[in-house]
Amino acid sequence: MNEYLATFHTHLAALKTHRSLSAARITARMAPVPRKISSSCGTCVFYSADDPCYDKLDGDTEAVYALCGDCADLLREFE
Repeated sequence: MNEYLATFHTHLAALKTHRSLSAARITARMAPVPRKISSSCGTCVFYSADDPCYDKLDGDTEAVYALCGDCADLLREFE
């Protein structure tokens, strides 16, 4: 199981993504974006999954990071 962090352009997109991941039985939680990562709305979703689950993310997703200890590696930026 891998740890991921998704950032969003809007708070609503974060909420929709949290609901989508939870409905798929993926452990997810909403939280403020860590200071070392920038985000438009300031809200992110941390989640644990085998893969980044791009199909479960809202259309207003800003970026997805893979988490490893204190590191956050950018996996994908969305337009």
